[in-house]
Amino acid sequence: MSLTTIQPAPSKGCLVCAFAKSDLKNAYESVKRALTREEINYVAKHEYAMPDSNNCKKALELVTSCSPTHLTNHCLRSYAFAVGMAHKVKKNVDKEVLFLGCIMHDLGLTPTYDTGKTFEIDGAQAAHKFCLAHGLSDEKAELVHEMVAHHNSVGLAHKLDPEVALLHYGAGLDVAGLWIKDIHPNTLTEVIETFPRLDFKEGMQALLKGQMERKPESYMKPFLELGFLKKIEQAPF
Repeated sequence: MSLTTIQPAPSKGCLVCAFAKSDLKNAYESVKRALTREEINYVAKHEYAMPDSNNCKKALELVTSCSPTHLTNHCLRSYAFAVGMAHKVKKNVDKEVLFLGCIMHDLGLTPTYDTGKTFEIDGAQAAHKFCLAHGLSDEKAELVHEMVAHHNSVGLAHKLDPEVALLHYGAGLDVAGLWIKDIHPNTLTEVIETFPRLDFKEGMQALLKGQMERKPESYMKPFLELGFLKKIEQAPF
């Protein structure tokens, strides 16, 4: 697998087009579910519990040691929501890899792992290094890297490996309420009760603003210029 080492910011036009296509796809899927009376399955707590893996425990310890609690809880909710929306990829998923990518996807937002690159790449490289140091195969470590590198890649992430797509869906749901109709409402409620949001909205907004001020070429810059901070504020949680 060729690792993503740069993540240039998309043009605003491309970003608007990608969001529009995503909205159309979501609308189509909603209508299709209504016509076929397909129901989204409830996903219970035990299904999104942390995998019983020493690597997962160590990754959680790492994230907890360097992240504010609101950011750690966001990563845990992202995993839970990813599991809750596994029906969207219709493929087998490695849950250990999924957890590792989800729990470490925002390492680049922490002072410990901020090396000056766009935070998606900083986080991807830190997560990749962790995986190799803890005995994961090159293939799995590279997949975790790509999960983190592309977790914000609107218009692309859903076309990549299922673990990449699911992190994209899970994080997008938690940050901005995207794909909220693709998860059972009871699962949604229970995930938030299990991993409280605390001051997540304010915390994430501050982290992203700080990134843009210090790194004007960041991947997320056009998102913010198009009003993504307001989208975070308006998330229905």
